[in-house]
Amino acid sequence: MSGRWGKWGPFEWDFGDGPGGWGRGRRGRRRMFESGELRLVLLKLIADEPRHGYDLIRAIENLTGGEYAPSPGLVYPTLTLLQDMGLIEEAPGEGPRKPFQVTDEGRAHLEERSEEIDALLERLSDLKPREEHNAGPAIGRAVRNLMTALRHRVSREGLNDELLHEIAAILDEAAQRIERVK
Repeated sequence: MSGRWGKWGPFEWDFGDGPGGWGRGRRGRRRMFESGELRLVLLKLIADEPRHGYDLIRAIENLTGGEYAPSPGLVYPTLTLLQDMGLIEEAPGEGPRKPFQVTDEGRAHLEERSEEIDALLERLSDLKPREEHNAGPAIGRAVRNLMTALRHRVSREGLNDELLHEIAAILDEAAQRIERVK
């Protein structure tokens, strides 16, 4: 991932120097899960309660407050892999969609990776929109204007150390003035 990401309330930005890197949302820039991470999240969710693929997609969407839902094209092959690894199996059930349940080997695997799983679940939970950061229309407009000005300035002449320091000084001054507002 190039650049530095930021997020505040409803606003996200990328201070990257790649083409088109300014002001774009996180989606499409970086995969949500690195190799093996989705497998651990799905295994943990199945260990919590037997679920089928669609239930898992909804569970992840709920964890993120609706900000992310993995595609069936990611979930179903991962479930097949977990089954092939002996970490999950079909649970008894009626109907066309059989839920999966975790095996003893799957539980042991979860115990070995518990810290990593906790971090993954926290990362997903951090995607949830926070109500307390509702900036309101005036501040939202002002932040969008700031991001537009930054994007235009950088696209005109590029980014160098002198410009970075000058912009940072202006933003630091604005932050100090905001702190002093009564």
